[in-house]
Amino acid sequence: QVQLVESGGGLVQAGGSLRLSCAASGRTFRSDVMSWFRQAPGKEREFVAGVSWSGDNTYDAYYADSVKGRFTISRDNARNTLYLQMNSLKPEDTAVYYCAADRTYSLSYNYHEYDYWGQGTQVTVSS
Repeated sequence: QVQLVESGGGLVQAGGSLRLSCAASGRTFRSDVMSWFRQAPGKEREFVAGVSWSGDNTYDAYYADSVKGRFTISRDNARNTLYLQMNSLKPEDTAVYYCAADRTYSLSYNYHEYDYWGQGTQVTVSS
């Protein structure tokens, strides 16, 4: 099993920045796909960003079009921690942000494909 714990959410003004962290424990593997999803009230959970093992000792990063150029995902294997640096935040970024992982080399944008989830952390962006 894999345990995931998010932190770093909070209230920020539009244009500001936040960095989310996801601490992973348990039987983790560096090849595990790890992604960030978010869910706003009344909306479906949507993919934000993810990383997958490239097979060349590096990770490939993927981003939703809505956050590309503003958010940066990174993974620190020594600390078993996934990060999401969020810059130029907009009110439409307001949501509960979830860290997710799955035992696969291929990244999925569908939240149904992920077996492991954190508890979520609230991000609120005021205008």
